[in-house]
Order: sequence, then C-alpha cells, then structure tokens
Amino acid sequence: MNEPTANSPGHRGDIVFVFALAGGIYLAWLLRDVLVLLYVSGLFAVVLRPVVRWVGRINIGRWRPFRGYAILFLLLFAAAAITGFGFLAVPPVARDLTALGGELPSRLPGLIDKISHLPFIAQLMTGDMAARIQGFASTAATNLLLSIRNWAGTMVDIATGCILTIYFMIDGKRAYRWFLSFIPHYHRERLDATLGRAEVRMGRWLLGQGSLMLVLGVTSTVVYLSLDVRYPYALGVLTGFLNIIPVLGAAICIALAMLVAALDSWGRVLGVGIFYVLYLWIENSFLTPRIMKNSVDLPALAILVALLVGSALEGIPGAMVAIPTAVLIAELLDEYMVRKDEVPAESPAE
Repeated sequence: MNEPTANSPGHRGDIVFVFALAGGIYLAWLLRDVLVLLYVSGLFAVVLRPVVRWVGRINIGRWRPFRGYAILFLLLFAAAAITGFGFLAVPPVARDLTALGGELPSRLPGLIDKISHLPFIAQLMTGDMAARIQGFASTAATNLLLSIRNWAGTMVDIATGCILTIYFMIDGKRAYRWFLSFIPHYHRERLDATLGRAEVRMGRWLLGQGSLMLVLGVTSTVVYLSLDVRYPYALGVLTGFLNIIPVLGAAICIALAMLVAALDSWGRVLGVGIFYVLYLWIENSFLTPRIMKNSVDLPALAILVALLVGSALEGIPGAMVAIPTAVLIAELLDEYMVRKDEVPAESPAE
C-alpha cells in the first residue's frame, strides 16, 4: 500500500486548512474591536430579550398595547427618563456654575495673592520652575484635547453598540438560525437546548444587576441627604445607574460625589468617602456574590474571577459582560465537558 506523500490530496487539504485557520485568526485579530462590539451588543440583546417579552405581554383588559412595539416603547421610556433626569438635574448645577462664574473674577485676585504668600511658592514661580510649570500646563492641555477625542470615540462606540443591540433584538432570531445551520443536524438540537438554558440564566442576570443598582442608588441618596450634599437626588440616580459598570463606575461616583461635597466642607467629603469604603466592602464581599449567585446560579468565586478576567481583557465592556459570559461558558462546559455519570449507590451499612 502506498503511503501518503506531501503532494497527496489529504496532505494538501491539511496544509490549506492550516493556512486558512491562520488567516482567520489574523483577520479576527485585526477586527478584534469590531468583534468585541458585536459580541457585547449580541449579549445585551439576549439579556434584554426577557424584558422585551414581558413588556409585550402587558394587558389592558383584553388589549395588548405594546405587542409588536415593545422595543419602541422601551426606547421611548429610556429617552423620557433621560430627558426628565436632565430637566431635574441640570438646572441647579447650571445655576450654581453661573453664580460661581460671576463671583470668580472678584475672588480670584485675592486667592492668587494668598497662594503667592505661601512658603516656597514665590521661589517656585521664578526662573526655570516657571518655565517647567508652563510646559506642564501646555502638556496638560494637549492631554485634555486627546482625552476629549478619545471620549468622543467612546460615545460613538456606545451609540453604535445601542443600535446593534436593537437590530439584534429585532432580527436576532434569524441570525441565530443561520448560525445553527452550520452545525451538523445531529448536534444542532443539543446545542440549541443548551443555548436556550444559558439565555434563561443570562436574562436573570439583569434582575440581579438591577437589584445592585437599586440598592446603591437608594442608600447613596439617603447618605447624601443626611450629609446635606448638594444635588442629592441627581447624584443618587447617577450613582445607581453607573453601578452597571463594575469597579470603574464606583470610582467615577466616588470622585464626582466628593467633588460636589468639597464645594461646602471637608467633613462632607470625609463622610462620603467613609460611606463608599464601607459600601464597596459590603457589596464586593456580600451583596454581589449572593445576589448574583441567586440570579445566575454561579459560585461566588466564579463571579469574582469573571469580573477580574473581563476587566483585564477588555476594560469596561469586558467587565459589563463578564457574568453573562461566565454563565454561557458554564452552561456549555456543563453540557459538553462535565461527566454526568451516575454515582454508584452506597452499600448498605452492615
């Protein structure tokens, strides 16, 4: 029997497959940002699908007003909520900024005079140090412009992700069936059932995350009111909403609340700082593991590891989809990798 040679059809097919796989991996690396955006959008569409179904089932008598228009209703509701928040939160802030701008020209000379009489300030403001400070100021201005451009790009990505999420919710089933068509028929039903179970568990993640956002929003509003911090309701709503971003959302809330509290007294800054330290410890140690475990049925250690890995890989987007992704991976591993052999019955005690 002749042995296969390098020019035989079998070897040529293997070589073509290896090159095609390498090319596919390289193309995926080049398009990694787009693929991550598509993945995050598709995952959020799966997570939001139970909400869309629930809205579509709302009955008024025998009439379902939102049947077929649930997504449109949710968009209008979100737009109305953001608009209402802007009308309630922006006027007080704008009024205080206007007052500060009017008082600043009269207070600025005295403030500069006091700073100039501080020890070592006069020496620092002369000679080479003044040039260094000027260079630092110009560098800071350049970095600010770059930061604004980066934030503009981030906002474009967020808007694109929202649009893709809407399209996935509208036409996602067709794309899902097209994906399943690549799977052999004898594996298709098993994979479909596994992904269906993962979808149910991922949908419950939104309930758990909403519970965490509500707890932080209510408790922070109570603390702001008790400390007499400015704009307590606006800061409370913003604090709860930003809690959807793990780790970084809390950091933004801390910085913003402390900045507002510093307008009045350092004691309020200390109070806000103590509250956030205690709350973050309670949330990370007790609330997140328990609420998420009850929602998505994952061990607390798996939840914490998923958040760390997601943050390390893709920053904010990775942290936001870390737990739903962990649910999907856990369901696939449980179906295809975990051995479910029957445990032998224990022998009767003699």
